[in-house]
Parts: sequence; structure tokens; C-alpha cells
Amino acid sequence: MDSDTVLVIGLALAWLGVPAFVAAYAHRRSPFRAMTMLVMAGGCIAWATLSQPGGYQFSELPDVVIRVLGQLL
Repeated sequence: MDSDTVLVIGLALAWLGVPAFVAAYAHRRSPFRAMTMLVMAGGCIAWATLSQPGGYQFSELPDVVIRVLGQLL
């Protein structure tokens, strides 16, 4: 799996983990699953950034997401 794909997976996990954390907090439940998703997202993003020579720029993220979605479809 290339680093672009891992980065997009990490961003998707973070996008899903934040609302899950807020919902668990609002309903006074344990945010264990949400924290697991956020930790996995952080690990994916860190791994992708460290394995990409030169890392990623914030302005590159939309291009990376579109490129990975294009490969998937």
C-alpha cells in the first residue's frame, strides 16, 4: 500500500472519529471506539508522512485525495 492511500485512510478515520468522540461525550458513554479510531488515524497519517520523501504539504492534500479516489474508482 503506498503512502498516499495510507494518508487518505488516516484522514477518513480522523473524519469519522471526531464526531464519534463528540457523540460519546454528549451521551456520557465511554469514547473507547472513537479514541481507537483517532489513534489509528494518527498512526496512519504519521506513517504516511514519514514514508513519503519530503513529507506532504497542506496544499497537496486535495490532490492526494482525488488521486487515490481516482485509483479506487
